[in-house]
Amino acid sequence: MVKKELYNLSFQLILHGGNARSFAMEALYAAKEKKFDKANEKLNESEKELNEAHHFQTQLIHAEAGGESFDIPIILVHAQDHLMNAMTIKDLARELVEIRQEMIN
Repeated sequence: MVKKELYNLSFQLILHGGNARSFAMEALYAAKEKKFDKANEKLNESEKELNEAHHFQTQLIHAEAGGESFDIPIILVHAQDHLMNAMTIKDLARELVEIRQEMIN
């Protein structure tokens, strides 16, 4: 995989990870306003973005598993960090939305 492809994959991870994080935060804000349908909708959108990011991440894994070797640019390390952060926030947001909903029921 050439460096340009690694950069493109990295930017896709950052894009979709950032979108996922934003949707998860929007879910928290909606839950705070007791708009649980909207909160769950935002969590689902977050999950879709993470699935998109996972698609690009899988390309990298398959390339390496197939014997391809490449130098890892710093932007890819940053992208992976960005993605893992988004995944954590989405998981916590889902739990917090559920807790808020349970508290008012």
